[in-house]
Amino acid sequence: MDGFRVMPMSEAAKIGDIFVTVTGNRHVIDEQHFAVMKDGAIVCNSGHFDLELNLVALRELSEEVAELRPFVQEYRVKQSGSELIVLGEGRLINLAAAEGHPASVMDMSFANQALSVEFLLKNQGKLAPGVHTLPVEVDTEIASLKLKSSWHFNRHFDIKSRLIY
Repeated sequence: MDGFRVMPMSEAAKIGDIFVTVTGNRHVIDEQHFAVMKDGAIVCNSGHFDLELNLVALRELSEEVAELRPFVQEYRVKQSGSELIVLGEGRLINLAAAEGHPASVMDMSFANQALSVEFLLKNQGKLAPGVHTLPVEVDTEIASLKLKSSWHFNRHFDIKSRLIY
């Protein structure tokens, strides 16, 4: 965590401006944290479903919830008057409020996984146990296949001649 101060959430809640949970744990940001957050604090989750932010508790603490725009809610906390911004309704922010994982990204991810498995099978017994980097040739093949499948692909473009190794 070079460059970042690490502290318990009970301390961070009082001074932080932006909170992004990525733990996969339940109620990482809970009632006691929302109650002490600064006015204008922004909260979102990128960890696991909508479990990380206890939005039920935040609703109970709040006198008003306003939708500022799609995927942006403002909660006005009763006791402090602080207005807290919750992004993506507490769901995974990359899926809820952005493009998430569009097919154009996922197909490359699945191609990477499939060709990685093929590489492992072809090299069974030749690789030492451990973590291995996917050979650049496999990455190049995936990129080339992706470009060729694109409707705007220039048939004269040679991906291999453009790559920097």
